[in-house]
Amino acid sequence: MSYAGIGISPGNVPVYHGSNLKVFDKRVRVVELVLRFLICGLGVLAAVLVGTDTEVKTIFTIRKRATFTDMKALVFLVVANAVAAAYSLVQGLRCVVCMVRGKVLFSKPLAWIIFSGDQIMAYVTVAAVASAAQSAVFGKLGQPELQWMKICDLYKKFCNQVGEGLASAVVVSLSMVVLSCISASSLFRLYNGGKNKSNSRW
Repeated sequence: MSYAGIGISPGNVPVYHGSNLKVFDKRVRVVELVLRFLICGLGVLAAVLVGTDTEVKTIFTIRKRATFTDMKALVFLVVANAVAAAYSLVQGLRCVVCMVRGKVLFSKPLAWIIFSGDQIMAYVTVAAVASAAQSAVFGKLGQPELQWMKICDLYKKFCNQVGEGLASAVVVSLSMVVLSCISASSLFRLYNGGKNKSNSRW
């Protein structure tokens, strides 16, 4: 039984569901803020590590330079993490503004935009990590059946730095997946809240 948002516990102790809900929302927003700035920092780190990685080797008097542009998967990884970092910076600033103004919930159109953006970035970052990881495996282990040599045996520094960037990108992609779940939950709660209000009128 509840009156004006106040629930009565078996011990006749008032329980303020609305206040608890606001506290929960604020905690979720704090987690979202931390994740967005984490993605921003690690996304930039991954893009810089892979994008600036280079190593020169001399093979039979021929100098060969290895860069991330030699592998399309690494180019995709750099672009995806750079975009994710920029997107997360914008969304992080939005979170800061909302927290300063004391606004936790937002309108449905804005919730849909955030939800769609988070979903797209989650798919893009996961796809970038998957493709780069596959290329990294080929570079590390080679493919004897196709006579593909182990590139990392030749360009060790290059592969090590790519591995560091890939590790950062993995954290970025996992964080984006968590954020997409948070934005989905926030969106659906807006609709559930509307249903609860309409049901309470009867």
